[in-house]
Amino acid sequence: MPTISTFFGINIRMYFDEHAPPHFHAYYGDHSAAIEIETLRILKGRLPQRVLGLVLEWASLHRDELLEDWSLAQSHKPLRDILPLE
Repeated sequence: MPTISTFFGINIRMYFDEHAPPHFHAYYGDHSAAIEIETLRILKGRLPQRVLGLVLEWASLHRDELLEDWSLAQSHKPLRDILPLE
């Protein structure tokens, strides 16, 4: 699963050929969550509140890029890195 962005110890990854709805995975230490791109709703898992806030802020800034990477992943094409939250 390619890592498409890393910031503040958070790794954002996306699987190839995964099930709908379009989503990404956020990892922080022992915590992880799958987050829907369109709604930013947690589909599975849990992140500490502060970390979740950072992830949601980042995702809202990069929603179009996340959707592009989702499309690439569904076609088994290399994903593009997305700038981290600063």
